[in-house]
Amino acid sequence: MRKDQKPRLAANAGAGLLLLSLIVIAASEGRARDLALSLPVDCSLDETCFVQNYPDRDPGPAAADYSCGPLTYDGHKGTDFALPDLAAMSAGVDVLAAAPGMVRGLRDGMADIAPGSPGAPDIAGRECGNGVRIDHGGGWETQYCHMKQGSIAVRKGQRVAAGTRLGQVGMSGKAEFPHLHFALRHAGRIVDPFLPNDEPSCTQAPAASLWKPPIPYRAGGILGAGFAPGPVTYEAVLAGSAPRRARLPADAPALVLWVHLFGLRKGDLITFAISGPGGLSFRSSTPATKDTARMMRFYGKRLGDRGRWPAGEYRGFVRLMRDGKEIGAAEIPLRVAP
Repeated sequence: MRKDQKPRLAANAGAGLLLLSLIVIAASEGRARDLALSLPVDCSLDETCFVQNYPDRDPGPAAADYSCGPLTYDGHKGTDFALPDLAAMSAGVDVLAAAPGMVRGLRDGMADIAPGSPGAPDIAGRECGNGVRIDHGGGWETQYCHMKQGSIAVRKGQRVAAGTRLGQVGMSGKAEFPHLHFALRHAGRIVDPFLPNDEPSCTQAPAASLWKPPIPYRAGGILGAGFAPGPVTYEAVLAGSAPRRARLPADAPALVLWVHLFGLRKGDLITFAISGPGGLSFRSSTPATKDTARMMRFYGKRLGDRGRWPAGEYRGFVRLMRDGKEIGAAEIPLRVAP
């Protein structure tokens, strides 16, 4: 053996370790880039569905989404794509595979009923409700929870493409409203698809997002609004049965404008305005008293001794303001018949 052989081996080993280190670093940096996610719900964001909650990025007992906003809660491990009401769920909104892969697990048969409601089943160990789990390779996995009973449209072991119909949005398991809970994991660890690294950030448009195209952050807004001839209940709004009258008779007992909001922060200003023929005008502004995931408010006037409302065209306006900026608005027309 030549004297210079051992140093050459050592040098070759060092080069090999360096190459291996570079491969590991490249793989680590490329993991987020290797997975592209498409919207897992067949809906129009901020029109027929919306992001109710994001993953919680606060390591302590507080909660914060990736933009440091409040659209999450302590320990929340996924993204909630919500429907505005039960009527939308009943009509049917498809859940789609966010990326190609293989179905590794599924469950169906659980009722779409909120925990604590009469007849609600025991969900211990089945908080996800009806759902699907997909393996995308490379340690990546997605999970789809709270799907509608009887809607699962795939089988275990089936290969799926991005956009394959998995089932429909429901509210099975631990769900208080109809939504898809979408969870992303890598090597068993939860990953926030909006900001997949662990670095703290308060940006609202992270370049590293795994959503293709990127899903813009919406800090809150208006889900629906309408006119009614009297007070409106939150239960009716959640059910999708709240009145949305385009016409009212001149002897309607009241003119009421209601609004369904989400993502409210304490101090947000909710402004109502109703205008009609002959200079008729009502207006009210009230602040939100606490951070609230969802809220319904209404405002209006009783007919009282007016006898009849002036016939003609009316307009209702609702605005949601935060720190002096408008983050949601709705305009609703109404015709009062003579």
